[in-house]
Amino acid sequence: MSWRQARLVAHRAETPTARTLVLEVPGWPAHLPGQHVDIRLTAPDGYQAARSYSLAAPVDGERIEVSVQRVTDGEVSPFLVDGYREGDPVEVRGPIGGWFVWRPQQTEPVLLVAGGSGVVPLMAMIRARRAAGSRVPFRLIYSVRTPDDAFYTEELRRRVRDDAGLDVAHVYTRQAPDGWRGEPHRLGLADVNTHGWPPELEPLVYVCGPTGFVEAVSDLLVGLGHPARRVRTERFGPTG
Repeated sequence: MSWRQARLVAHRAETPTARTLVLEVPGWPAHLPGQHVDIRLTAPDGYQAARSYSLAAPVDGERIEVSVQRVTDGEVSPFLVDGYREGDPVEVRGPIGGWFVWRPQQTEPVLLVAGGSGVVPLMAMIRARRAAGSRVPFRLIYSVRTPDDAFYTEELRRRVRDDAGLDVAHVYTRQAPDGWRGEPHRLGLADVNTHGWPPELEPLVYVCGPTGFVEAVSDLLVGLGHPARRVRTERFGPTG
C-alpha cells in the first residue's frame, strides 16, 4: 500500500484528551468498519513517525474519520490532538485489516465489547449498521474509567433512542456518574451475562481495547461457551 497525502478538513472534541479528525484523502479506495489506517508525520528535519489508528466511521467518499487519544510522551498523538490544524497535511496508508470487520450483509447478532478508546472501530460498525438500514441486533458493553473518559456519549445516547435493536451498557472502573447502579469495577462475568448475548444465539463478538482488557474479556467469553472462532479481537498497547 502506498502513502497518500491527506488534509484535515474538520475536527471535534470527544474527551478532554481525545478528538476526532476528519481527513480528506484524494483517491481513497473505500474501507470496511473495523479497519484501520497508518498515519505518518514528517518533521522539518525529515524525521518521520507513524502510528496506526482505527477508522471511526463508514465509507464517506474521500473522507475518513479517526478518533485519537493523546498518549503521554507519544510522538504522534499529542500533535494530532493538540497541534494539528485544518488544512495541515498528513500522510495516510490503508485501509488495513480484513478479520476484525463487520459487513452489512451479516445477519447474526453482534456483541461489541470496548475498553477505553477501543470503542473507535466498534463505533464505525454501529454507524455502518445505521447507514445500511440493517436490523441486525447490536449490543455494546463499554468499559471506561470515568464518564469524562467516554467517547461519543451524546451520539450513543441518541442512537439507543432512535436505532431499534441497539443497546449500550457502560461499566465504570474508577468513578461512576450519579444514578448509576452499582460501584465502579472492572468489567466482569456479571456484566457480560447481563448485557451480552448468550452463546446459544451464536453472536459474532468484537472485543477491542488494551491488551490485558482484551485477553481478560476473551477468556470470559470463551468460558461462557462462546466459540473462540466467533470472538474477534483487536488490541493496542505501548509502541516503545
